[in-house]
Amino acid sequence: MQSFLRPQHRPALILGLALTLALVFAASLAFGAARLSPEALWFGLTGRADQLSAVDRAVLLSIRLPRALGGALVGAVLGLCGAAMQGLFRNPLADPGLIGVTGGAALGAVLCVKFAATALAGASLLLGQLALPACALAGALIATAAMHRASIVEGRVVVALMLLAGVGMNALAGAGTGLVLFFADDDQLRQFTFWTLGSLAQVSWAKLAAALPFVLPAALLVPLHGRSLNALLLGESEAGHLGVDLARLKRHLVFATAAGVGAAVSVAGGIGFVGLVVPHLVRQIIGPDHRWLLPASALLGAVLLLAADLCARLLAAPAELPVGVVTAALGAPVFFSLLRRGRRDRVFA
Repeated sequence: MQSFLRPQHRPALILGLALTLALVFAASLAFGAARLSPEALWFGLTGRADQLSAVDRAVLLSIRLPRALGGALVGAVLGLCGAAMQGLFRNPLADPGLIGVTGGAALGAVLCVKFAATALAGASLLLGQLALPACALAGALIATAAMHRASIVEGRVVVALMLLAGVGMNALAGAGTGLVLFFADDDQLRQFTFWTLGSLAQVSWAKLAAALPFVLPAALLVPLHGRSLNALLLGESEAGHLGVDLARLKRHLVFATAAGVGAAVSVAGGIGFVGLVVPHLVRQIIGPDHRWLLPASALLGAVLLLAADLCARLLAAPAELPVGVVTAALGAPVFFSLLRRGRRDRVFA
């Protein structure tokens, strides 16, 4: 695929995305049902929160700051892992959901919602508001582990089988989710529906602290495989001849994606199109070199999700739209535009 940017311009793009992220992050802190002045932001972020009113201090430090950090973290890991999965499957239409992460997380979440007062009462009492994210993360990891085990043939992970196993795992998790929802009451259905639509409204310092041990290793591990993913573009045999440990690469990327995306989905719910559209869009601009594609996808994913969350808060203020609805509304037209261009350029031929 022909890149729009010359190699020497790629650092400028990364810098531009980083500056855009800083601006969108500041806007996410400042705007909402209650607006904060630049002075209030400065005092709050420089350790002088005692100079703020009690209301402004609570809004900034207890609500908006963890929400903005969570949005940036979730968007970054979705974009990063989406780029990694597209590189691993050598398919620009792949996304983390293909390996069963989203389906497993949804099943774990609905089981928590349904049995929080009965079979999972002990976990709910012990974990409190972290019970649902913990169950969603556990579901994502279990589903991914089962998918990975089903894709091994004679000690070797087969990418084609991994894709088919992921589809099967998503179907199985979807059947389990539907069965549990069939026996759920109206309140449980409503709670799960809001979770699947995606929202950053419930992100707290506690949830961020619980997700970081899973998200940070993924965010640090995946970019280290940029050169290996570049070699994989030539094919598995060629990558093996170039010294790439394919089994190790597949294992690391699959479980890093499961941990990172599972933790992100557990905190923010179902957020679509970020892991699919962002890497595809970045690849159109920066080219297929994963050494640049991976960090650029992480930055653009963070920008997109924070911007979508800001729109979700402002469009229906003082209420707010589910951020997953906004990302789908923004991402679908962009995705169809990219598909049209890819068909014109014979990218999918």
